Amino acid sequence: MGKGGDAAIGKLVASANPASASGKAPVKYTWAEVKKHITPEDAWVVYHNKVYDVSNWHDHPGGAVVFTHAGDDMTDIFAAFHAQGSQAMMKKFYIGDLIPESVEHKDEKQLAFERGYRDLRAKLIQMGMFKSSKLYYAYKCLFNMGMWAAACSMVYFSDSVAVHIGSALLMGLFWQQCGWLAHDFLHHQVFKRRKYGDLAGIFWGDLMQGYSMQWWKNKHNGHHAVPNLHNSTAQSQDGDPDIDTMPLLAWSLKQAQSFRELRADGKDSPFVKFMIKWQAFTYFPILLLARLSWLNESFKTAYGLGASSANAALEMKRKGLQYPFLEKAGIAMHWSWVIAVSSGFGRFSVPYSIMYFLIATCSCGLFLALVFGLGHNGMATYDATTRPDFWKLQVTTTRNITGGHGIPQCFVDWLCGGLQYQVDHHLFPMMPRHNLARTHKLIESFCKEWGVKYHETDLVDGTVEVLQHLQKVSDEFIVEMIEDFPAM
Repeated sequence: MGKGGDAAIGKLVASANPASASGKAPVKYTWAEVKKHITPEDAWVVYHNKVYDVSNWHDHPGGAVVFTHAGDDMTDIFAAFHAQGSQAMMKKFYIGDLIPESVEHKDEKQLAFERGYRDLRAKLIQMGMFKSSKLYYAYKCLFNMGMWAAACSMVYFSDSVAVHIGSALLMGLFWQQCGWLAHDFLHHQVFKRRKYGDLAGIFWGDLMQGYSMQWWKNKHNGHHAVPNLHNSTAQSQDGDPDIDTMPLLAWSLKQAQSFRELRADGKDSPFVKFMIKWQAFTYFPILLLARLSWLNESFKTAYGLGASSANAALEMKRKGLQYPFLEKAGIAMHWSWVIAVSSGFGRFSVPYSIMYFLIATCSCGLFLALVFGLGHNGMATYDATTRPDFWKLQVTTTRNITGGHGIPQCFVDWLCGGLQYQVDHHLFPMMPRHNLARTHKLIESFCKEWGVKYHETDLVDGTVEVLQHLQKVSDEFIVEMIEDFPAM
């Protein structure tokens, strides 16, 4: 076990950094040695050819996401998520230098490519692309609150069933748009001081949307670090939580077969067989129920009743909630006003109230999942042990959304809340959404220059691609199952 956890609690001993303690030359490590340390309890990371031991560092400000790059190079994902000057905190974890020649999977062309996209990031900083417009975000916040007030008023002032259904759908859209605002604030696109972003995230997340800020950050930061990656081992936490959808959906043949190891006979359960076979048809019904699952996970996180993943459970056990009172109060107040509106402020019957709530909740799940599902579902998936470099990983696993099939670009821009530029956002997650359009042209040009695939499609064609991909995995799963168990 390494010394990272000791350093995090102020007990780092000199032996953790023998080079600096003795004044001798730094210890040299090969890439093969770094790759041995891939679990939270034994985690080494590389930053600009320097090796750091962050084992058991559960006090990491960003949470357990630090372990997604255990045994790997974190240079570019670190730059994507941290403000300038954050490198100073890493000094206490330094244990030696990487031998560059031992990194055999990178040739000179790859190294030149990495220098190129780091230069592009520096250029974007000089252009002011990471500076937010407070006026823009004030407008977005006021517009969202206007949607909420309109939905509430439609219930309060009307007895029409049609108006109430319209109100529920508008509430669903409001919750979806709250998701994009919370997303921007918690990516620290708006404020330089992270505490301000967290507090705004609690307002738009916990209070208005019913989602725990910490649950979301744990899940979403891990997703950004390793999009569309499968875990390398059952013990490691280096995979993407957003594609951890078994046994309901499988995004690759390997994932479809992953539950076999949980059964003594090594075969697929009847439930897994059914779900994977028909997943192209169950995809949209599952999306309708997605918000119910997220509300459940958020409530459990805020009140300490459970965690959505092993990664989240470990973070909660070792670190707890960052804002325990505000999270609990926010979730409680959310349910208070939701119950008031869903019940027609006391006028509706119980069945009618449930109908209103389910229309609002299920429509929101569809509106949310439709956008971020198009962002990644059906794109390339990788094993964590063989992932490409940061840029290629983010670009090849991600899809941009454009106008088309009669849907105007302005509507796509509003509906998607900046995530129509999903590729660009994944490359520069701290960039405010109102600067992504300008950045997009530079990124597209860079990708063409270096021959990196850059995929864009509209809402209709993108949805067809996702469904076709699900069907392809289903077909592969069925063929392989028949070949392995021909007597079935």
